[in-house]
Amino acid sequence: MARTIIQGGMVVTDTDVFPADVLIEDGIVRQVADEIDDVRPDDTLIDAQGKFVLPGAVDVHTHMDLDVGFTRAIDDFYTGTVAAACGGTTTIVDHMAFGPKDCSLWHQVEEYHRLADGRAVIDYGFHGVFQHLHPETLDEMRQIADQEGITSFKVYLTYDYRMNDEDLYQILLAAKDAGIVIAAHCENHGVIQYLRRHYVESGCTEPKYHPLSRPADCEAEAVSRFLRLGHMAGDAPVYVVHLSSAKGLEEVRRVRARHQKGVGIETCTQYLTLTDRLYEDSQEGLKAIMSPPLRKKEDNEALWEGVADGSIDTVATDHCPFHYLAGGAEKQIGKDDFTKCPNGAPGVQERLLMMFTEGVRKGRISLPRLVQLCCSNPARLYGLYPQKGNLMPGADADLVILDPNKSFTFTKDEIRGASDYSLYEGKKMKGDIDLVMQRGNVIVKNHQFLGKKGDGQYLKRRRSDLCF
Repeated sequence: MARTIIQGGMVVTDTDVFPADVLIEDGIVRQVADEIDDVRPDDTLIDAQGKFVLPGAVDVHTHMDLDVGFTRAIDDFYTGTVAAACGGTTTIVDHMAFGPKDCSLWHQVEEYHRLADGRAVIDYGFHGVFQHLHPETLDEMRQIADQEGITSFKVYLTYDYRMNDEDLYQILLAAKDAGIVIAAHCENHGVIQYLRRHYVESGCTEPKYHPLSRPADCEAEAVSRFLRLGHMAGDAPVYVVHLSSAKGLEEVRRVRARHQKGVGIETCTQYLTLTDRLYEDSQEGLKAIMSPPLRKKEDNEALWEGVADGSIDTVATDHCPFHYLAGGAEKQIGKDDFTKCPNGAPGVQERLLMMFTEGVRKGRISLPRLVQLCCSNPARLYGLYPQKGNLMPGADADLVILDPNKSFTFTKDEIRGASDYSLYEGKKMKGDIDLVMQRGNVIVKNHQFLGKKGDGQYLKRRRSDLCF
């Protein structure tokens, strides 16, 4: 296989930024040096002068082809991973939907291989999902981790298949013993159910009541409870998904202050950059209905502080798009009652440039911190490092060339997934992605996808850094 040399760029790692050339051979990074001396006649040379060379981004919270019972997310593993690739994400770990009542944990593993294998254009893994605890369930969890490399499972503290504390504690004990991460959607189910019912019965059915029905205190209480249960289970490896609020962050900081081991915390791009003002329009607000909901400007700023000071480990997307007006117009299901609107929005394509624009450009985070949040930390916490999230010799040659001197406005024409809208339409991106490479192959250039359906490889993951 011919070699590729990326010349003259500024390589960004999770600790440093420095001028270097990158030599790629057989899909692997072979050398990172001031200058690659032995350039051969058949080498492919890529000029990265004046540009940053970053590891391919890793998004460990997506929902491709998600079945929510009454409808389905409109990005499958092809269109969703094309969108990811065009945004500089070269690896995803997708959260499985619930399966049939009382199904084994294996049921959804098999279903997700059916959905993703042969369709994904970037590399991918899965998180398992708990929806009950039967006598055989914990053995299935261990088997799946050993045989499939699915070394993380998700629980929900709300929704129909939520885990009660007794069952969750047993899961955490078993996960601690097996070196498996338990991720959790943390919201207080009982209070939310009461508030949703209260608003609907009072005729308050517009999108602006969605955040009122899921207040930040509901998140904070559940975050505290989940992390405390993890501590009670011997500091079991636990991971909070999509932290959305300053109050939730307060609970995280309490846990950090007591030096609890094995804790990972995630927020998402939308909770750093968007606010609940989007819900004020009774139609447009449907686009932003997600759970947890968007919060206040003060929550944005608090989360940026948490991202900067290390309280928060990763930034993901919770990518879960539905059509607004096109196709089945799934978001319109909630036009007369926000509680019926499918939860979720697109975001896998926009994350890296939004973090560069709003984080690096505005001085909130450094370039190495961007790499930590979007590349190396997700890979470390979910058993993909150093193969992914890293540009050192031996890593997969997944990388992004980002030009800080370019800018563009994100419009509908830029959308590469199946969604008919973006929450970031009209946003000026202060930087642009020139090229995306996966395992040595250029899969995106100048906003155009050049890869192939099915080229993504399934990743059997190792144990997380949280387990050690």
